[in-house]
This record gives sequence, C-alpha cells and structure tokens, in this order.
Amino acid sequence: MPQSSVRGDRPKRRNRPDAQQLGWDDSLYDTEGADSRGGEGGEDGGDSKDTKNTHDTKSSRGTKAGKGTKGGKGRKALRWSAITLAVLIVGTAGAGYWYYEHLNANLQKAPRSLGGGGLKKPDPNAFGQTPLNILLLGSDGRNSEKNIELGGARQDADRKPLADVQMLVHVSADRSNMSVISIPRDTRVTIPQCTDPKTGEVYPQTTESINESLQHGGPGCTVATWQELTGIYIDHFMMVDFAGVVSMADAIGGVPVCVDRNVYSHDSKGHGSGLKLTKGTHPVKGVQALQWLRTRYGFEDNTDIGRAKAQHMYMNSMVRQLKKDAKLTNPGELRALAEAATSALTVDDGLGTVKKLFDLGGDLSRVPTGRITMVTMPWVYSSGEEYVLPKPGEADQTFAMLRNDTALDGKDKTKKPAPDPKPSTPKENLKVVVQNGTDSRVTGPVSGRASAVQQRLAGLGYTAAATDTSLTSQADTTLTYHGKDRRGDALTLAKALGLPNSAVRESSSATSMRLVIGNDWRDGTTYPKQPSDDKPARKAPDSADALNGEDTKACMKVNPQYSF
Repeated sequence: MPQSSVRGDRPKRRNRPDAQQLGWDDSLYDTEGADSRGGEGGEDGGDSKDTKNTHDTKSSRGTKAGKGTKGGKGRKALRWSAITLAVLIVGTAGAGYWYYEHLNANLQKAPRSLGGGGLKKPDPNAFGQTPLNILLLGSDGRNSEKNIELGGARQDADRKPLADVQMLVHVSADRSNMSVISIPRDTRVTIPQCTDPKTGEVYPQTTESINESLQHGGPGCTVATWQELTGIYIDHFMMVDFAGVVSMADAIGGVPVCVDRNVYSHDSKGHGSGLKLTKGTHPVKGVQALQWLRTRYGFEDNTDIGRAKAQHMYMNSMVRQLKKDAKLTNPGELRALAEAATSALTVDDGLGTVKKLFDLGGDLSRVPTGRITMVTMPWVYSSGEEYVLPKPGEADQTFAMLRNDTALDGKDKTKKPAPDPKPSTPKENLKVVVQNGTDSRVTGPVSGRASAVQQRLAGLGYTAAATDTSLTSQADTTLTYHGKDRRGDALTLAKALGLPNSAVRESSSATSMRLVIGNDWRDGTTYPKQPSDDKPARKAPDSADALNGEDTKACMKVNPQYSF
C-alpha cells in the first residue's frame, strides 16, 4: 500500500521533542564495518527490501548469525513497549473529557481485517464472557524525518513498512490470565489475498515471510494472515512506529534486566548493538534499553530467537515496574506517556478512541502479574536455514490452547468431570442447525458440508436437524447449546458423530443447538479423531520457551564469544 495510507497522512505533531532532546545518540548505528543496510555489519541499519521479492533471502531473514542476517528486532521490540504502555496507562492519564478528545485526535485508524470472509467471533461462554485477542505490531517504516533519524536507512524512506514485531495478546474470558505469543518475523506463511482499503489494489495470495503481510494493504492484512495461520479470531490490532518510543522508555525510569556474565555486544567486524553490562541485574533505559532489545550478537546462540527471549524478559520486568512504581501514578507523568503513546499508535476502527483504550486497559489491569505468560511460537528452521517454519504439531497445539481459552501457564484449575447427563429430548424431536464453517480464505470452502452432516444426522435418527446455508469460518468444529438442561442432548449427539466432549460448549448467546463444521473436519461424515482429543494440552510445550510475568530470577545467558 502507499506509505501515506497508514502513516503518511498524519499531520505534523507540535511540540514533539527531537532525538537529541530525548538523549538519543545517532552514532549508535554507526557500527564499524557496517554496510549501508546494516545486514552483515551491524544489528540493523534498516531493511532495503522493496515491495516484492527482490532481495536476497539469506541476507534478510534474521535467522542464524553469520549468514548475512538482518538484526533490528530489538528496536522493533522497543515499539512493543510503546504498545504495552499505551494499553496499560493511556486511559488513566485523562483528567476529563476534553483531554480524551485531545488524545482521540492523536490516534490513527485503519480497518481491522482486509478482504472478504474471515473467522467467526467466538460465542460467549455460559456466563456471557468472551476472550480478547489483540495483535501488537511494530512497523519499521521510515516515512518521516523522526523515523529515519531513529531507524536509520534513509534509502528506505519510500519503502513500504514491514511488520517486524508481531505478538498476540490473549486475555482469558474471565480475565484471570494473559498469554502473549510471538511469531518470528521470518516465519514463512501463506498471506491471503488482501485489498488495500485506500487504493483498491488487490494483492494476490502468496507465500512469504509473515512480516511482509503489512505491505499487502496494511495492518488488516497482517490480521488476516494471523487468523489463517492460527485459527484465532483477532478482536483488535495496535501498531506503532519508531517515533515517540524513546521518550516512553525514559519515562519508565529504568527497567531491571539481568545477564549471567559480563557482556559486550560488539566485535571486530562491527557486529553487535553496543550493549555493555557486567554480570548481574541493572536498570536500563533510553539508549541502553534499546541496546538490550536489539542485542542478538551476545545472547545465547546469537540468533533472533535468543533476542526474542531478552525482549520477553524486558517486557515482563517493565510490567512489574509499572505496577510497583508509585511515581507513575503522577497525573503529569502519565499524561506525558499518554501523549507519546497515542501519537505513535495506529489502531483498528473498533479501538479508535481513548475511551475504548481505557476500557481495554481496565481489562488488562485485572490480570495478576503471576498469570502473564510470554512464549515464542514453536518453530523449526527450513532445510536451508533461510527462514523459520511453525513446528509441526507443537505450534498448532499452542494455537489450539488459545482458541480454546486455555492458559499457557498450566495453572488453570481443572475439575473432575461430572458424569455425562442423560438426554432430555427424544432425538427425533431435537432441533439442531448444521452450518458449514470451512470458509478458509487460503484453501477455500468445501461445498455441501452442512448438508452432508445433516443427512448423516437424519440417518442416525435426528430427523429434526436442519441446515444454515450461510458460510462461516472456524478452525475447530463446535456444538453449542443454551441452558444446562440441554447438555445431555448435546453430548449424546456429539458422541453419535464422533465429536469429543471438548467440542460441546454452553453459550449464553445460543438461540438453538448449532453444529458448526470447522476446518478440522473438511470431509467425511464421522469426525476425524484428533491427536489432542484424548488428552487436550493444559500447558504450552517446552519448545515455546514460556516465561512467567513474575519470574524475577530470569537472566539472559551470555554467549562466551561476547563476554569480557
């Protein structure tokens, strides 16, 4: 999409501090031996990639160090800080309606999801509660002097931005826990067809790195890509660029981070962020916080995956700091943070007011720090180690837990299942509506699914079963009902089709019993047994590298090559 369609239309901000006022050191990016792209020479001098696939794959994937990979995930992660702060405190800064209106004018807005179709929003549970999913995006656009100054790579000023940080925040329906999952920027995925909302340009379906989805019409295409990959309905997105981030990092007053030995992220070839810390815990802010978040050469095996772990540690520590730091209750300081956050944010139309951000912040603030879990999508390298792929089995296991509103920390209380109640309605009188939910934007719908299963039900004696001819999209097959007295009927029907009990759900919004045939059942009239049917996952797999929000002992492992 044209650069102006997301960020370039923004009017000039008045009274915004420049980089020098923020204590920014532009020489941070002048690393020895760095080329103009910052690929082999530095952590990240900026991407030179254009809209299409004209770059060398290995030189831009950011996978293993020493392969000509780009860095920069750390600086994008600092933008993640801006998003977190906006969600946590932006609403509390306003002292009156006039101020809300002022902050409303700061926000930029874009459509939530691009193209037709898309996932169906989950039905509320028996208590009328629904989970909340927010996609956090960090754009690397250099569409302003400030972004060029902070991000470097002036030659990329006209390039469409990439979404180089992508994290999904899942807040449970009862708001008791929060799970955050990162997907590495170089994960190879199918990007569905998307239409630019301003120009009308249609971007055909393609297979590329997930960060390129932003170039296919804006953040709504990244939302569509995530929904196809994960099967998780995304309620909102929040995207932020370079501008305004440093001031917020400084406003926090320092975030404690830990290294297990001395580290100096620098070598004779110009690799490294410049981070220099002695063994132990140190509060970092400003440029040093940026260095921490940028560091790839120096942590673990010098890959972007280790850098993601450092970013998770920083984010968890920042949340703990915000909750305990009394000075952030000062209205003036909160107001300054709110100004910076709203000036940096692009949000979807449904989240386009500070009041809505305030309500969102209220939801998030209810989650105890000890129930915040940050993970990275289980992944594997491609055969040539040029990019990352979702790890078969374990990646979808993690996505399925979020689809089913299961906390990734394994702390959800489990009750001994009660005996299945007996059906209360003769099956020939049981009214159930069957709907085709296989409307995938990537593989397309399977026609006739509702009719095929309805006929199967009729053959089993459920002669009152009917079909809903409208298509929808859903990852998992579900059978919803309203009222506890209907559970026995629903379980009996599910058993007849081979559905597991986990597919049977009570919903406060259900007006009738409804069977939605999901993308996990695209053929046949007996539900195909899934690996997780016997024992659904209750905790994120070890490969997700989970980090708890209250883990104050977490410490980054320093690569011995970058110690002193």
